[in-house]
Order: sequence, then structure tokens, then C-alpha cells
Amino acid sequence: MAADDEPFRNLGFAEDAAVFASASQNVRVLSEGWMAMHGFCPSCGAEPLAAFKANSPVADFHCSTCAEEYELKAQRGPIKRRIMDGAYGAMTARLKARNNPSLMVMSYDPGRARVTDLIVVPRHFFTADLIEPRKPLGPTARRAGWQGCNILIGDVPASGRIPLITGGAVTPRAEVVDRWRSTLFLKDASLNARGWLLAVMRAVEAVGRPEFTLDDVYAHEAALSALYPGNRNVRPKIRQQLQVLRDRGWLAFNGRGTYRRT
Repeated sequence: MAADDEPFRNLGFAEDAAVFASASQNVRVLSEGWMAMHGFCPSCGAEPLAAFKANSPVADFHCSTCAEEYELKAQRGPIKRRIMDGAYGAMTARLKARNNPSLMVMSYDPGRARVTDLIVVPRHFFTADLIEPRKPLGPTARRAGWQGCNILIGDVPASGRIPLITGGAVTPRAEVVDRWRSTLFLKDASLNARGWLLAVMRAVEAVGRPEFTLDDVYAHEAALSALYPGNRNVRPKIRQQLQVLRDRGWLAFNGRGTYRRT
């Protein structure tokens, strides 16, 4: 993804172009074509990404070097908190699979025929509470009873929403790979343990300063208690997760209850 790329322009991107009968099909084909042409693997930096066969049930692309898999979602306008995805049951089941793909979310501007924003959420940031079930289709629908889901991408810590393009500006590849590798320790955690780590990471980011105290994180105790009502020892759990994040290099401990984001 070179700095002088003109995203989508060479593909003549237009969601209402007379290529397929529906605009959504056009967006899918053009966005996947752009990714095949310009994309690289955020996990290892290799390029190009290889496309799976059409209508793959799990992912859209994979890296031939490190075997990381990716699902791509494209939408008009700014990236929102919720991203519409497929069947709820299939999505929750694949969280436990070894080949659960990482998620790329692309924002495009059809008026300027270009990609404006592109982020990747590594698969080790996904937990069950990020998958929101939608209302099942009614009895008169062609697929009566089918239930889709949304991905609550806005609930992912900022560390897990790695920008590849922001406002049309391309992030250097080395920076993308470094950010990906800085949170690989989450892959070693179970889904349950990962949930607590991510919740405390969000609390740390919510402080809004690179240096913070234990009391700053304790200020989020009520929200964490609501998220995990079965846990009666939230403050010891917070301290435990901060120690894990320190040991993994995501935080540094400055002493006297003071921490610093690395």
C-alpha cells in the first residue's frame, strides 16, 4: 500500500456501476479487488494478500507467508460503532476456531471514488461480548427465523483498531506491523481471560493520559462490575490484569502506584 496510491480510482469505483444488479455486490467486488491490488498482511507485512474462492464461509483473504486470514467489510461513509455481519450462530461458533479471521473495515467515498479509511482488528481482540445478535427474521420472510449479528467494533480497545488508512493518509507498513505485534500476547489467553484483559485495556485508554495511577483505573470499577457481575473482587482483578499487561510490555510500572503506557 504505497504512499502515493490513489485508492479505488484505478478501479473506477462506483457502488451503482452497472456491473451487478445490486450496489452491495458492486461494493464487495470492487473493495476486494482493491485489497487484492493494494493490500498487505498487517501481521507480517508480506504482500500481496491472496483471495479465497468466492463466497468462502469464513474469510476473504489469507497471507501466503504467515497464513493469517482476513474478512473484509466495506461501507459508505465513516466507520461506525456497529458493523453488520452474517449469521449470529456461525459468528459465535467461529470465535473458538483456529482460523477465526481478523477483520478489515474499509470506508469509502463514492463521490471521490476512493478509500478514505481502513482499519484492521486482529482476531485476538475478539470476544463473545463484541458479537451482538440482531432480531430474527419474521415468519413471513424468505429466510424466516434467520438471525444475523453486528460486530461492536467501537467496543474494541484503540490498540486493537489498527489504522492502515486514515482520512486518505496511508500508515507506514512497519508501524502497522509493530502495532499488530505489540498485542500478540492476547493470543495466549483464553476467551474468558482475554475479556478481562481487554476490559482493563479499555479502562486504561479511557484515562486519556500516557501516565496514570491505580486510582485512575479504579474509577472504572462500577463499569467493570456491571460487565462481570459474578466477580465480587473487582479491584484485585484490576491489579492482576495490570500486572499481566506490565509483564507483557503493554504497560510500564513507574513505582508508587503509577503506570505508563508504552
